[in-house]
Amino acid sequence: MFNAALNQIPREAWEFKPALSEWSNHEVIVHMADSESIGALRVRTLIADPGSTLMPYDGAVWALALNYRNQNADDALQSFRLTRQMTHHLLKTLPDEIFTHSVIHPVFDEPYTFEQWLNIYTDHIPEHVG
Repeated sequence: MFNAALNQIPREAWEFKPALSEWSNHEVIVHMADSESIGALRVRTLIADPGSTLMPYDGAVWALALNYRNQNADDALQSFRLTRQMTHHLLKTLPDEIFTHSVIHPVFDEPYTFEQWLNIYTDHIPEHVG
């Protein structure tokens, strides 16, 4: 879905910002790579360190502080793909009982579960493609 959406946008249009307060496609790509890395860390924490506390992050703050406009979009796409591929492979190898683990997420009042993690990272791409 992500690649199909990007393939419909000419490369030279990736820098276009629909509004000053909105991200360009280039910035979304870099955000997706960072978010996927955070998601990979979170799921590994769910697996290996249940009950621990996750690190929150603010995507808008990261976009400014990490200067997404000047990051390499091709590197970000490759990072996104490889991170998702590695996580997919990892999840396929886990015993069923691991999926009952939960951690503490500072944004949520209840324990953060595998199901929440999966829903968030499954919905993230369609949210940005839209």
